[in-house]
Amino acid sequence: MNSDKPDASLLPKHVAVIMDGNNRWAKRQQLSGAEGHKAGVTALRELVRYCSEFDAINVLTAFAFSSENWQRSDEEVNAIMGLMLQALVNELPELNENSVRMHIVGDRSRLSESLIQRIENAESATQQNDGMHLVIAINYGGRWDIVNAAKRLLEEAQAGGLDSADITEDQLATQLSLSEFPDPDLLIRTGGEHRISNFLLWQAAYSELYFSDTLWPDYDRAEFDRALESYSSRQRRFGGRVE
Repeated sequence: MNSDKPDASLLPKHVAVIMDGNNRWAKRQQLSGAEGHKAGVTALRELVRYCSEFDAINVLTAFAFSSENWQRSDEEVNAIMGLMLQALVNELPELNENSVRMHIVGDRSRLSESLIQRIENAESATQQNDGMHLVIAINYGGRWDIVNAAKRLLEEAQAGGLDSADITEDQLATQLSLSEFPDPDLLIRTGGEHRISNFLLWQAAYSELYFSDTLWPDYDRAEFDRALESYSSRQRRFGGRVE
């Protein structure tokens, strides 16, 4: 960042990113959709490198594949899944070198056995790393996350371990996919769309939202700096009032 970069107290501890624009980028470059997603992996790699340079940023969560993305063509879905298989192997050496710990969240029931195995291997291979946490959301949806958490509480109540009258927001939050992390301070969406598309619906209740017109493969450090500078200038009141 430039010489005016915010001090650590003004930086987000948890950044979430909706990586939008791979296909549109590929069309503009007269490339295949698969090449667009491949370029998107490169952009994420660079963002992970940059975020790991900030001691204040402890968690980076990236929306890689939504539960609605299965509606896309078989060709595109297969290309994305193939890239994930490669990335879960190819990125491990650098993640370990930078002490980044990987976590994968989402519904694994529709994923292939080979992808599930790669996910488990990646999580195991980085579990001793004590630097930044990298959370990748695969086959994830915010509504699925909330319903899944409610089901777990219901099962606990039916087993006699919980009185349904005592269920609180805090208890439900413990059953969500990102329960071990603080809620995102900053949620960024690239590609010019101004919506969060069923991503972290519960967790983003008080996140600061930042929308960038840049297509994801072109997203770079300068663009991220702009998001950080915008975040650092905001007052976070969480429903209260700052006098």
